[in-house]
Amino acid sequence: MPISYRFGLASAALAAALVTTATMAQAEQPIAPKVLVVTMFGGEAKPWLEGRKFDTKLKVPGLSKEYPEVACDATGLCVMTTAMGYANAASSVSAVIYSGLFDLRQSYILIAGIAGVDPSDGTLGSAHWARFAVDAGLRHEIDPRQIPADWPDGVVALGAQKPGEKPKWGSGTEVYKLNEKLAEKALALTSSVELADSDKAKAYRAAYKSSPGNAAPAVSICDTLSTDTYWHGTKTAESMGKWVSLLTDGAGNYCTTQMEDNASLTALQRGADAGLLQFDRIALLRTASNFDREPDGKTAIESLSADSGGFGPATANAYRVGSKFADTVINEWAEWQKTVAAK
Repeated sequence: MPISYRFGLASAALAAALVTTATMAQAEQPIAPKVLVVTMFGGEAKPWLEGRKFDTKLKVPGLSKEYPEVACDATGLCVMTTAMGYANAASSVSAVIYSGLFDLRQSYILIAGIAGVDPSDGTLGSAHWARFAVDAGLRHEIDPRQIPADWPDGVVALGAQKPGEKPKWGSGTEVYKLNEKLAEKALALTSSVELADSDKAKAYRAAYKSSPGNAAPAVSICDTLSTDTYWHGTKTAESMGKWVSLLTDGAGNYCTTQMEDNASLTALQRGADAGLLQFDRIALLRTASNFDREPDGKTAIESLSADSGGFGPATANAYRVGSKFADTVINEWAEWQKTVAAK
């Protein structure tokens, strides 16, 4: 056997041993973040990654090839990115939960990303903590051109006969109620955060006739609507509002709409059921990058394709508001570790 070949085999064996040792060490001593931040794409993760010093980056099997690492700093903050949409969100969150690299049993989990917003509840750059996350995809839908004349739309709950009837069956993932006390605590902590805005956003929101749509961004509590379909327009928005009300028995009022949260929450609920995390330590924050419907004088397609100027403020504010919450949890960990919504 040539010397060079034997040397190569020895090197390969040594490398394998080192990898195995490192993996075992990680498995024996998993990272226990005080706060795990879940972002959905690079634009949401960027302010976190640039605003903090992350000295640990772990590649996690099962994460998206585009975002293969979880970044952690010395204070107890970790940030992950799922990639967009239901399939990516559920798969990536599950990969982290079951990786063995993290101990999430006492961690607070902050989902922080951008969204569309109902102008009757928010505006470009506004930040909204959620109580309910409602799935808008698990339902029957008939094209409006084929519905009975007396129907308001073609949306029919699973197993129902007409719009407005409660579903007769489902998947069990249609509605998640988050810890309202934690949302209220998060609002109290962050309501005075200085929010980013832009001249373009100010000019665009002026087309909406009333507040808060045409006002400066603010922080509030409302609810969020999840679906893989990036829908837009007044007619669909009105239907979505009815849907949220139907599934929450009138308790829910969606203000933000996004493409991942019920999927992420399903993975997290299963992790909680397995004793790997606490579901009541999940906070859900969405900031408005665009309106979910057109203003008077514009068509839905004009509104959908418009550059509203909201993306920059929304990504900045998801970080500003989210980091205020995260820093409070980390800095007051002795209390927050023991009790949800401490103090």
